[in-house]
Amino acid sequence: MSEQYKSRQERKRQQTQQSPKGKKKKTHKSAPLWKKILLTLLVIGIIGMVGGGITFAAIVAGAPSLDEKKLKDSFSSTLYDIDGKEITEIGSVKRTYVPYEEIPEVLRNAVLATEDARFFDHNGVDFIRIGGAFVANVKEGFGAEGGSTITQQVIKNSILTTDKTITRKVQEIWLAFQLERKYSKQEILEMYLNKIYFPGNIYGVAKAAESFYGETDLSKLELHEAAMIAGMPQSPNNYNPRTNPESAEKRRNTVLNLMAKHGYISEAEAEEAKKIPVQSTLVKPEEKANPYHAFVEEVIEEVKEKTDIDAGTAGLKIYTTLDPDAQQKVEEVLNGDSMDYPDDKLQAGISLIDTKTGEIRAIGGGRNQPVGGFNYATDAKRQPGSTIKPVLDYGPVIEYEKWSTYEQVRDEPYTYSDGTPINNWDRSYKGQMSIRDALAYSRNIPALKAFQEVGAEKAQEFAEGLGIPVDGIVESYSIGGFDKGVSPLQMAGAFSAFGNNGIYNEPHAVKKIVLSDGTEISLEPEPKAAMSDYTAFMVTDMMKSVVKYGTGKAARIDNVNIAGKTGTTNFTPEEKEKYDIPSRAAKDAWFVGYNPNYTAAVWTGYSEFKEGEKVYLNSDDQDLAKALFKEVFEEVAAGDTSDFEQPSSVVQHAVEKGHMEPVLASDYTPESQKLYEYFVKGYEPSKKSKKYNKLAKPSGLNVNYDQESNSITINWNYKSDSDVTFEVKQSIDNGSYQVVSNSGDLSYTVVDVKPGSVYSFQVVAVSDGARSSAAATKIQVPNLEEEVPELPLDEEEPDDTTDEENPNQDNNQDNNGNNGNNNGNNNGDNSGNNGNGTNGSGNGNNGGNDPNGNGNGNNGGNNNTGNTGDTGNTGEEPNVTVPDENDDQTTNPNQQPSQDVTTPPQDDGRKEEE
Repeated sequence: MSEQYKSRQERKRQQTQQSPKGKKKKTHKSAPLWKKILLTLLVIGIIGMVGGGITFAAIVAGAPSLDEKKLKDSFSSTLYDIDGKEITEIGSVKRTYVPYEEIPEVLRNAVLATEDARFFDHNGVDFIRIGGAFVANVKEGFGAEGGSTITQQVIKNSILTTDKTITRKVQEIWLAFQLERKYSKQEILEMYLNKIYFPGNIYGVAKAAESFYGETDLSKLELHEAAMIAGMPQSPNNYNPRTNPESAEKRRNTVLNLMAKHGYISEAEAEEAKKIPVQSTLVKPEEKANPYHAFVEEVIEEVKEKTDIDAGTAGLKIYTTLDPDAQQKVEEVLNGDSMDYPDDKLQAGISLIDTKTGEIRAIGGGRNQPVGGFNYATDAKRQPGSTIKPVLDYGPVIEYEKWSTYEQVRDEPYTYSDGTPINNWDRSYKGQMSIRDALAYSRNIPALKAFQEVGAEKAQEFAEGLGIPVDGIVESYSIGGFDKGVSPLQMAGAFSAFGNNGIYNEPHAVKKIVLSDGTEISLEPEPKAAMSDYTAFMVTDMMKSVVKYGTGKAARIDNVNIAGKTGTTNFTPEEKEKYDIPSRAAKDAWFVGYNPNYTAAVWTGYSEFKEGEKVYLNSDDQDLAKALFKEVFEEVAAGDTSDFEQPSSVVQHAVEKGHMEPVLASDYTPESQKLYEYFVKGYEPSKKSKKYNKLAKPSGLNVNYDQESNSITINWNYKSDSDVTFEVKQSIDNGSYQVVSNSGDLSYTVVDVKPGSVYSFQVVAVSDGARSSAAATKIQVPNLEEEVPELPLDEEEPDDTTDEENPNQDNNQDNNGNNGNNNGNNNGDNSGNNGNGTNGSGNGNNGGNDPNGNGNGNNGGNNNTGNTGDTGNTGEEPNVTVPDENDDQTTNPNQQPSQDVTTPPQDDGRKEEE
């Protein structure tokens, strides 16, 4: 084997030596993977560049031309109401054009530092700024710097639409380069500074300086004022120093920091300017309000936020949701003579929206507010008080825990989870009660317990789904103790979802806009399911109780189905001491209410707090919110009888009062002990009450006819430890039964009876709504000079189902027996058995078996207390008594009402609230 191996090795060695040099066999190796990838990317890049170039050329070819008129002139926009009728124009009046040379350097530098610090260094698009803006926004927060140059903003606001598409962005970049080639930097900056929008329907820096600081000479602007003017255009309403001083001051300080960062001012100058209060040099607006100014400002802001279009310069057709009649009514109640306000300083904000769509019908920005003044309907952020309870407490607990409207909670001494005591508004406790009544009477402790049951996380999720921001939620939020507060418009939007089967529509003032080139843009928000339909209906029905018998009674309108909630807030202990606040005074008062078509939220209070001045709402002032709501709603909902439809996910049951867990009422449960409450289908009670038993039937029923008085008397016996009344029904000649008496007497007398007729009677015992079977008897009245026939006893007297009350018909409950006053002595063998009536007796003419006794004559002795004696006979007429019938007949128990009924608790006359 080894020899063969050596032979092979030698043979290979020889073959190698014989192979000619340079004729080695080549080995083919594939190229490295990275080279393949690089080559592929290069090819793709080339193709992309070619394709991109072609696409870019096609896009810019479709770009509009630079129209100098559009660049320098502004076009007013037209607003239309809900019916498409023109209501006003905006943008064509409040403008003062100022040339570049008259714009002071401090103002130019403030704008450049904020909007485009490299404006004089780029050719329309600043790629370095785009990267820098990204870093700045990460470090300093969103909005610190923008990526678009001033040149691009001029193009966007003057030439192009605001569609967020690649095509629009490419055209914007292309036209920015073209604008830089055609106009100087100074001309472009001049265009920008004369076109930007400020709150109050103001355009351009010159008009802004005049409106906010009273300066017609821009050169007199101070550094902090120039910084504020430069900072407002990014979000005009949010950074309005008149209405949002805190946000405005932060924005102004950001501008000052940017000016120092880019070297326009020193750090020391920036810090010195920051010390000046943002409202210190503001002047009061002079232009008086028109009926639409608050609504118009909301429209401008909405268009700006949703499209980034300046409505005052773009020449738009804006189709709004405004109802002019409703708006006029809102202005009238705020500024007219129909309401009795305590003074001119008390303020109010009203938001009226469509329940089904969220469309804003009217905005009441405040009392006697000027254009550009604070809008208390949209900008106010006040603690909501108890109006938040449906949103944070009862809505979530029904949604997630399936509580019924009957759910029982104890109103008792209680604390927050950290041990801090919580009180009701009246410092009292009502014990066990339903959540319906807890909401109706605005009890704080049951509200907190509901919040704790569902948990803060789910409560926050529920509220945010209704447009209510609740960052940093704590337990005190459950009764409205917010840190930042909410606006009437936000509250109206939240409550409208309860009236719209749980569907939330963000409140909005604009349906669509039409651009100058005819392009339509819809601005209507998408509806969102915020809760289940069972939650919406059950919370709504509970809030109907608030208006029916609770704290919202003053807002009730006849024949209009209104659900709503009141709310008040307190002053802090420090504020009470500083401003000398009396007991039970409130800081804010709210009412939010709705029907199937309209929702209105009303806030009232004082916006400024000064020592020595009245800054609180007394007891009467706290009713103003409800009065304002009612005044507006009586106008917009006149004749509206629509009601909220019960969904299939909800069932109603009659339950018995007093049980901690719901128990169905039995057939014998008294009506006064029933409540008709709603349950989520599948979570309703199944146990039926056994508390109330059937009452015993009256016994010993006896009937007698008195010929002399032509009357019939019935009497009976009854033993009971409780209060019992007796319902007596009467039928004549087999006609329908009529109720003729309801009293505690044990007898009843009919006078002036009809000769020859048959009188039938039924007697039923009634106690607190429970009923017994009927004891029955009948008698035939004889014709004149005829004997009274005895009628056979029916085995069972039918119980007539007719139940018509005739309480005054032949009712002789006060008759204390048929007094037989005819005295006679019987000389016969027997003197008779005495029939003893409590209040009356008759001495008869014919005696009985006792020779020494006196017989009761003429069927006497029957009285209202009882029948304790045997009746004597005159000897001239036969006995007409029909024996008692001991049948087991029962009357029909009270039926459930044909419509939804909730028995309200008694009104204690007290007011709400915390």
